[in-house]
Amino acid sequence: MTTIEDHATDGDDRDPLFARIPRRDFMKAGAAVGAVGSLAGCTGLLSDDGQVSAADADASVPPGEHDDYYAFLSGGHSGEIRVYGIPSMRQLIRIPVFGRESARGYGYDDRSSQMLEDAGGYSWGDAHHPRVSQTDNDYDGRWAFVNDKANGRMARIDLKYFETDAIVDVPNQQGTHGACCMLPDTKYVFGVGEFRVPMPNDGRELDDPDSYTSTIAAIDPESMNVEWEVLVDGNMDNGDGGKEGRWFFATGYNSENGVTESEMSSSETDWVKAFDVPAIEEAVEAGEYEEVGGVPLVDGTRDSSLNGGDRPIVRYIDVAKSPHGVSVTPDGKYAIASGKLDPTCSVIDIEALAETNDPNEAIVGRPSLGMGPLHTAYDGRGHAYTTLFIDSQVVKWDIEAAVEAADESEDPVVEKIDVHYNPGHLIAAESYTAEPQGDWLVALNKLSKDRFLNVGPMKPENDQLIYIGDDDAGMELVKDTPAYAEPHDASIVSADKIQPADIYDPEDYDEEFVDHDDSDIVREDGRVHVKMYSQRNEFGFQDVTVQEGDEVTFTVTNIETTPDLLHSLAIPEHDVNIKLAPQETREVTFTADEPGVYWMYCAFFCSALHLEMRSRLLVEPAE
Repeated sequence: MTTIEDHATDGDDRDPLFARIPRRDFMKAGAAVGAVGSLAGCTGLLSDDGQVSAADADASVPPGEHDDYYAFLSGGHSGEIRVYGIPSMRQLIRIPVFGRESARGYGYDDRSSQMLEDAGGYSWGDAHHPRVSQTDNDYDGRWAFVNDKANGRMARIDLKYFETDAIVDVPNQQGTHGACCMLPDTKYVFGVGEFRVPMPNDGRELDDPDSYTSTIAAIDPESMNVEWEVLVDGNMDNGDGGKEGRWFFATGYNSENGVTESEMSSSETDWVKAFDVPAIEEAVEAGEYEEVGGVPLVDGTRDSSLNGGDRPIVRYIDVAKSPHGVSVTPDGKYAIASGKLDPTCSVIDIEALAETNDPNEAIVGRPSLGMGPLHTAYDGRGHAYTTLFIDSQVVKWDIEAAVEAADESEDPVVEKIDVHYNPGHLIAAESYTAEPQGDWLVALNKLSKDRFLNVGPMKPENDQLIYIGDDDAGMELVKDTPAYAEPHDASIVSADKIQPADIYDPEDYDEEFVDHDDSDIVREDGRVHVKMYSQRNEFGFQDVTVQEGDEVTFTVTNIETTPDLLHSLAIPEHDVNIKLAPQETREVTFTADEPGVYWMYCAFFCSALHLEMRSRLLVEPAE
């Protein structure tokens, strides 16, 4: 296996300081430069005269000041979304999505625990590709969506409260890898299924890989219901939607329909699959589908009748073997697919795709960029930025120059910058919209090696902030930020496009709002329902008495109106910990199965008498 240490740097397009030394020594040199930067009181690189660069100055967000952007980053195996401020790279909050989290009571109160149970009841998830809803190809601040690569799920996060409010277990998919929106107005959220299985997967055709298929799923963002799915040949990887409401693109590998590495690697090419969404909707409307798993399943395989007419619902575009990322340019003209095992990217002309009978004729450029191209982002000035996994670089290149190149001797590459190390995804500010901001880019690197204090065999990953706002000065690496395993994708949104609430609106919840006047304890047939308030220093009841074996439900409302005045209801012996923000109501149900005295207390420091904020749960022995 080739590692990054096996590759020497290329002096033609790198900083002269590093052009003459092998990669292993470059790592040490990078650490030394970082140390010099620290001595100068900054986290970025110094200019030649020893002064802090303009980019670094712009990246400094003083105490008490706010960032320009929210960045929503995948939490990987934690099953959460991490929210950073850009450019400070400060972590603002973690949003639990696919796993329980005690500080927010997520998975502990009745509603969120039921949501997780209804979505498969899995104990973990692998969050990969956060996408933010858009209106007219611009972020609207309503929702974020993220996929669970491990368990075939899609989740929605309410950006009013920065909380997960819906999860769907996608039928007929094992491994929902890509996640992206149908634009311009988030008509659908697409889940791109990766693993091929029999359809339906009910024990039939267990050892007939040629019959296996993968699917994309179109999910209604309002209801989070799966509206339809499309079968395709081969496995799928990542996806992105066009800007005009017609096309959705997904990369794919294993056109051979194999099940082993050698079988999946025998062909020289694979496909980008272009889904004609209106044509698929027409097929569904005409009843040209089979219902599997409770959803319409449309046959989009190459030999299907729906792909045999003048307007095939899926177009298979031949590209280099095992392409990885695909993203649509801000102007909607091109879809760019990264080669991964090939040093090129394939530039697909979207308008030409609609006009030609041979989808391969829509490929209008194949720029050679470097070793291991994976993902591409945009600055809105005509440049693309692609991660090079093997070279440990981000390459900046001119899109139109790549299209107009008469032959491979015309090089569209503008610049390369070293990152540390082995980048996967990257994201530029508002890159997924029609108008990227063109100032900041984050490379989500898979390996950090020597960039941080040693914490044992499992190192932190490395999210690196790069300034891309000055085409004359070039790209500049500004900050390193350690990240827990494993970073994938991100979305960066201007702060003024998201308006989070400071306190909860009671009308946003199904539970009845509770205040001082309607606190109550209702007992009926072995069930006890306690409705009470919480405020600084006290709960609504000093004592709650139940019988051994009772099913107990607490409905608790934080009646504070002061922002950031959190309370909780913690009963550790009954595995209860529910978070209560101002004006928020939460409900939790458990069985009082052991007699005794159990203290109920607030787990958030809320006042000078915080430790005195407690009540007793008295469980009387059964008669």
